[in-house]
Amino acid sequence: MSALVRNTDISTSHDAAAFVAASGIQQAQQGRAAAAVRRYPGLTSMELSKAAGLDRYMLGRRLPELLESARVWRGPKKPCEVSGRSACTWWPVAPGDNLELAV
Repeated sequence: MSALVRNTDISTSHDAAAFVAASGIQQAQQGRAAAAVRRYPGLTSMELSKAAGLDRYMLGRRLPELLESARVWRGPKKPCEVSGRSACTWWPVAPGDNLELAV
């Protein structure tokens, strides 16, 4: 799993990252993000935030973590109904799905 902070980040960021990981906040947020993607497949992160009532920035951190652990996949881009800009979509991964074939 990717690191929560970079080596070049200041010490307070490292302290915060350690707390988020040790307290279970990261895992709980990943669970909420994964549940939102299952409930609202094919949305951009901003659309997902609005639909599920989740913080956009939390999703921005947790969705790539879920991608790395093969719990979601990043789909094709589309115009985001919230921002009006082009953005990738997020899709759930069923157990056993072959991610290399997902488009």
